[in-house]
Amino acid sequence: MSGVAVLLQTDDLLPEGLDISFKLVPGIIVVSMMLLFLAIGFIFKVADTDDMWVAGRSIGNVENGMAIGANWMSAASYLGMAAVIALSGVYGLAFVVGWTTGYFVLLIFMAAQMRRFGKYTAPDFVGDRFNSDGARALAAITTFLLAFVYALGQAVGMGLVGMYILGDLNNVVTIPGLDAYQAMMVLFMIVTISYLALSGMLGATKNMALQYIILIVAFLVGLSVTGWTSGYSTILPQIEYGMLISELGAEFSDPFAGGSYYLWVATCFSLVFGTCGLPHVLVRFYTVDNERTARWSCTWGLFFICVLYLSAPAFAAFGTDLYAQNIADPYGDPGMTDAAADVIVVLAAQLSGLPEWLVGFVAAGGIAAAVATTAGLFIAGSSAIAHDIYANIINEDATQRQQVLVGRLSIVALGVLTIIFSLDPTAPIAALVSFAFSLAAIVLFPMFFLGLWWENTNRQGALAGMTSGLIIWLIPMFNEGHFGSGWGIEVIATWMPAIGSGLIGMPIVMLITIFVSYVTDEPPERTKMMVRQCHSPEPMPRDKTAAAVVREKNGETPADD
Repeated sequence: MSGVAVLLQTDDLLPEGLDISFKLVPGIIVVSMMLLFLAIGFIFKVADTDDMWVAGRSIGNVENGMAIGANWMSAASYLGMAAVIALSGVYGLAFVVGWTTGYFVLLIFMAAQMRRFGKYTAPDFVGDRFNSDGARALAAITTFLLAFVYALGQAVGMGLVGMYILGDLNNVVTIPGLDAYQAMMVLFMIVTISYLALSGMLGATKNMALQYIILIVAFLVGLSVTGWTSGYSTILPQIEYGMLISELGAEFSDPFAGGSYYLWVATCFSLVFGTCGLPHVLVRFYTVDNERTARWSCTWGLFFICVLYLSAPAFAAFGTDLYAQNIADPYGDPGMTDAAADVIVVLAAQLSGLPEWLVGFVAAGGIAAAVATTAGLFIAGSSAIAHDIYANIINEDATQRQQVLVGRLSIVALGVLTIIFSLDPTAPIAALVSFAFSLAAIVLFPMFFLGLWWENTNRQGALAGMTSGLIIWLIPMFNEGHFGSGWGIEVIATWMPAIGSGLIGMPIVMLITIFVSYVTDEPPERTKMMVRQCHSPEPMPRDKTAAAVVREKNGETPADD
């Protein structure tokens, strides 16, 4: 697959044509932006678990929609989507279709139901729905692994875009053992870790709303001015870029030039259902006060996301043509590198002759996108450790202070792990992120969907499904060398590529879960009542969970959820 599964080395992480000299005004813009994120994190610093994990359930629908947009539009959306379209043409549209369609599934089948269940985290839902600490632990481990894999793409994006703004720090101060990309990645990751350790979900949500404004304004202004300056478009680049497609060659416009039809379907499938299984997306529905707000949050989020997604193909077309005019044939030998494609949005603005400060603003939008998504990922990953494993399994008497401390330490640990593995990434941004989507589609989505919509799904089925799902996901990852030297088994690479392994893996896990649940004992009646409560037409109070309502109906003594 062209432009998706190519191994990257750090020597190749210097995008050709990108000006990596230090730039004062863009530097001031980005440094000011990062300091603002730190300040907001400090202002909204947290001391209790409600604010740490679900922002006190106090976020409104428009603000949460903006947070969903920023949380979602990662470096893979801001940078990687245009990159994969530039390198792989029509194949790249699988990312536009898959990532957008997933939110329709969320809106219809999961947003309101998850909010009515009313827990802190996605593993919390799995543990309580299936009455199993083992299932909770598996979901928490998967969430942490998913946050780590997904964050790799964000760290790579920070490093690549940061080079345009601050250049090679080794020209200013010697950083032993780190090249320009690595120094930038480490710098921005440290700032991100710092404000997250302070702020938790409350501060992260406030920052995400701001980050959405920055990234969408930067992207749309950059696209419009690039199209106008270079003569590609006037006022509607999202439509007018179509006139340019015929000049870019078959590699850009031929549906099968950048990947097979099967690969397109497999990738799209994994992205659709991976979207519905991402804990850092689902937790956004726990930060609002009721199921109606959850639905409207999802609707607003989809609108905010579509604004960028309808624009990314245009930026890819403009950038590819500018690359051909100013650097080399993007599809020749050697052609456009993955590193250059991953910064095609910034590169297009630079090559079109825009003012340095404006190009820097476009680059700042990419960093804001990466930071916003990293925030959501790290909160989800740390809550899996602090809340789901530490407080619910290891130390059930843990105080709120202890949980927050463990959460902050988990954020630091996740950040350090991400930095280490991002020093020498094994794939471009979009591919790195897609591996996480495959994991979510295979392991977590079946548990969420069946847990909400089939009341007979039981503990044994969930454990069997998640265990088999983890094994299924790891097979193509090891085969393609993402966790080692690689097996190189052709039949696995062809029919179960890591980037689209959900197409085979998710149905298998669904069938295993259903079969095992069918041949073992049904879950308790109380659990079935909780599932029915998630679909009840009666509104639920802000602080009530499905479990609390069921207890009241059964005349049981109230307990802390």
